[in-house]
Amino acid sequence: MNFTTPSTLQLGSLVELLLNPVPCPNLQAQLHLGLHEALVNAVRHGNGNDPEKSVRIRRTETTNWLVWQVQDEGPGIPPHCRRADLCGQLDASHGRGLFLIHHCFDDVRWSRQGNRVQLAVRRERPC
Repeated sequence: MNFTTPSTLQLGSLVELLLNPVPCPNLQAQLHLGLHEALVNAVRHGNGNDPEKSVRIRRTETTNWLVWQVQDEGPGIPPHCRRADLCGQLDASHGRGLFLIHHCFDDVRWSRQGNRVQLAVRRERPC
């Protein structure tokens, strides 16, 4: 299923719609945090808060996985900036969003350009 939204931070109802196939409330809360962060990053950092630009989201459901791809119109994140750690600096001025994303999902992958992130969670995860 494909979704497109303008670059806005009014994302609450979209995130709820994207998480519709997640049956477990605890998992849904965890994924809400990570997916919301990915969308905020796409709007703020990728599209520079430009309302003329869009964020595209694709949700795919397989037997074993729920997958979301979030793509913005920006230049992308360089590979060395896609890390999942904060290097022991919890008060770091940047990187917390990526840290959260990596900890909310079972698998995180980036496109070569770095303006599309694929977020996946296993369906058999305990509730």
